Amino acid sequence: MLVVGILIVLVALIVFRVPVSFAILASGLLGLTILEGFPAALHTLETSPFAAVRSNSLSAIPLFILMAQLLLMSGLLDSLFDAARSLIGRLPGGTAIASVGAGTAFAAVSGSSTAAAATLAQTSSVRMMKEGYARGTATGLVAVVGTLAAMIPPSIILVFYAITAEAPVGQVLIAGFFPGLLVACGLIVTMYLGFLRDRSVAPAGSSSTIREKLTHVWKASPLLVIFCAVVGSIFFGIATPTEAATLGTIAALILVVAKGKWDRDQFGVAVLETVKTSAMIFAIIMTAHVLGDFLTLSRVTPRLVASISEAAWPPLVVMALIGLVYMVLGFFMDQIAIIALTVPMTLPIVEELGYDPIWFGIFVVLLAETGMVTPPMGINVFVVSKAVKISPVVVFRGAFPYVLVMLLIAAAALLWPDLVMWVPNLSSASG
Repeated sequence: MLVVGILIVLVALIVFRVPVSFAILASGLLGLTILEGFPAALHTLETSPFAAVRSNSLSAIPLFILMAQLLLMSGLLDSLFDAARSLIGRLPGGTAIASVGAGTAFAAVSGSSTAAAATLAQTSSVRMMKEGYARGTATGLVAVVGTLAAMIPPSIILVFYAITAEAPVGQVLIAGFFPGLLVACGLIVTMYLGFLRDRSVAPAGSSSTIREKLTHVWKASPLLVIFCAVVGSIFFGIATPTEAATLGTIAALILVVAKGKWDRDQFGVAVLETVKTSAMIFAIIMTAHVLGDFLTLSRVTPRLVASISEAAWPPLVVMALIGLVYMVLGFFMDQIAIIALTVPMTLPIVEELGYDPIWFGIFVVLLAETGMVTPPMGINVFVVSKAVKISPVVVFRGAFPYVLVMLLIAAAALLWPDLVMWVPNLSSASG
């Protein structure tokens, strides 16, 4: 009952818009004080947060964020979009399909769902609406494509999960690659089938000459080279995620200078955004460790594992229920907070059922990311809505069919875990 009460306090604090890290810390200290007394809680506060951030793997988080900020400075998204559009723009819905292709590539290197959605809205959504696409399609699609930043490496959220779950960071990052591509392909198929039913909502673009195609692809190639270098070095075990992030950041900085996009003020903004985002993530990591100590002392996880074992429920049923919990949590909470609060409790249950922690990370992130494009939270929806100045309701409606694609891929991953695991099983990635 104590654990339930502390979790209620935590949720109430978050609902009343107390910063997540402060809410976690207050809840953890309250639970420790009730359980062990104030001196013990104070001792935990003195030692536990610092122990939580000793891992060298955490260095990858600010480096990947800075790499994303520098790539935003480079202005390469337009080049990506033009390259994709020149290749497939003549098809019905070609501009929308190009948006998914360019958006997937950009989301992969950006590492941030909201940053990807905001940038794509200002380019792809605006261009689609100018060409006559329905506003819901042009905006809802982009909001969902932005969520792929959490799935396709290098992903900040997957790095955070790996550290929380004490899983190999490189393997977790690589595991997100194929499911992310499946979601992207599912978005294209869903969209194309809809366009075939009503071609008037998906005008075909003009075709491009071979020379134009090669020119556009060449302009976009630096971004693809950086992505391949970062992900390839992790996949083949040539570099750890931290080393790969360093390589990517240096390459992004060189690219900004080479393209003549260097600006001291913009670089300062990029560094400031990196510091702000990293500080938020590290604060959650440190305070979640305090709450984790309380949960460990309360022995709630062993009790849950024992209860499930005694109930003898089929593993598929238990995992479906866990998946439902993560989907509901995604409606109300930030993905990093969800992982910090729940993974220490749910992972032992998942391992007891015979599932791999690497697989579980992809399953959790895929379901939690649906909350980025569904009410009431729907951060990506509000970001896109603000960028193109239309009602969030229009964006939510446009995103709905594509959210179903994400849920379908999650169900497929649950039924066939090898959909997630075959790529990391081939790789030599390390932590």
